[in-house]
Amino acid sequence: MKTLKFIDMTLRQAGPSFGKVLTFKEKLEIARSLDRLKADTIELAPISGSKADQLANRTIAQMVQTCISAAVDIAEANVAETWESVRTAKKPAINIIAPVSPVQMEYICHKKPAAMLTLIEDQVKAARYLSECVEFTAEDATRAEREFLFQAVDTAILAGATKITVCDTAGVMLPDEFGTFVRDLMANIPALKYNELYVQISDSLGMALACAAAAVREGASGVKCTAVADGFPTMEGLAHFVQVKGAELDIATGIRVTELHRTVGQLAKILQPEEEETSRFAGLGLEEMANVCLDANDDLAEVNRVVAQLGYDLTESDKSKVYEEFKRVAAEKQFVGTKELDAIVASAAMQVPSIYKIQSYVLEKDGEELCDVGIGDGPIDAAFAAIEKIVGHHYELDDFQIQTVTEGRDAMGSAFVKLRSAGRVYSGTGISTDIIGASIRAYLNALNKIVYEEAV
Repeated sequence: MKTLKFIDMTLRQAGPSFGKVLTFKEKLEIARSLDRLKADTIELAPISGSKADQLANRTIAQMVQTCISAAVDIAEANVAETWESVRTAKKPAINIIAPVSPVQMEYICHKKPAAMLTLIEDQVKAARYLSECVEFTAEDATRAEREFLFQAVDTAILAGATKITVCDTAGVMLPDEFGTFVRDLMANIPALKYNELYVQISDSLGMALACAAAAVREGASGVKCTAVADGFPTMEGLAHFVQVKGAELDIATGIRVTELHRTVGQLAKILQPEEEETSRFAGLGLEEMANVCLDANDDLAEVNRVVAQLGYDLTESDKSKVYEEFKRVAAEKQFVGTKELDAIVASAAMQVPSIYKIQSYVLEKDGEELCDVGIGDGPIDAAFAAIEKIVGHHYELDDFQIQTVTEGRDAMGSAFVKLRSAGRVYSGTGISTDIIGASIRAYLNALNKIVYEEAV
């Protein structure tokens, strides 16, 4: 029995389709949910080059077991940068998306057919050099000149693509027409017999699911879908199709169907526009959040919303502690920026026992002295590298700040460290007359929170 594969595009389509800018935390929650459902592939949107996009991709890649495919618009030619954002995934992939209809080739890439074939070959080869799994997506394939489409797909396969997706971007075909379209592809591109063929169909006529069914009957390996309806076949609709017609067509699905309805309901709540009062800073990316300022007039809910946007996932008790400390600081200062808020969270929330301790530059755990050697760009970077070697794990350094808190030759130095693990943020602070010592203490403060939580 053949397993019908689902490539979920929820995270790729979320921005333009749902009219809502997802927060960092929401992206991670969607990825976790799709991973639990056992979607065959989770497809991510093309990165814009911002630090926030790359960080979101890297975090998602590290936290799920499912194949993670990062989309690349061929006109952007940022294959290496995109690969860097997902290469740590257990199953990383790159999806080269190229327009193949005459109008879109001219409008998007400003290229004629011959030049377009060369671009497809170059970009797919660049992706294949980096990744074992490369997908080529032919945008607007149903309106392409048929011979050119055959050439484009064949070129991509010869360049190293192992998955091919053809799109009815405009959603203009009826089910029997789309079935014939897929049959022609299989007949005219012999190499497709040794590769996986997927279909991506717009639901503008309300027939996307029927067209997908026709494609499957003609030999398509899988269908691109979304968890929540947004103009494409939904995962629920496809799963129901397999339940009803699976035995007749000799197909099955690896999706956890029993959990599907509940999970889709949860995702729908995440993706729908907020009706309740939202933060005045909603929609800001990680870079813009650096300029956010709160004041004494901001209430508990607003402070907690900003804390959540910074990536923290606090308990109700810790939220109260953070707000109490925020009020104390806000009473002394006109504005409280996000860096001060980071420090407040580090000092007031998630306080745990010190599993790792530092005594005169000697690291201890349960009374045992631990040592190793690290090399880095300066003594602090080298110290962090040595700690990582001792604990046997690399954590992403999301932020690092140092400043003096007293004056004079024996001035005290304060350090702040923010680490990211499995999609969550942990911060720590340290104070010492030696800024290197303060930095190490801050790192261990954050590390202890991670280790404590992982052991619970």
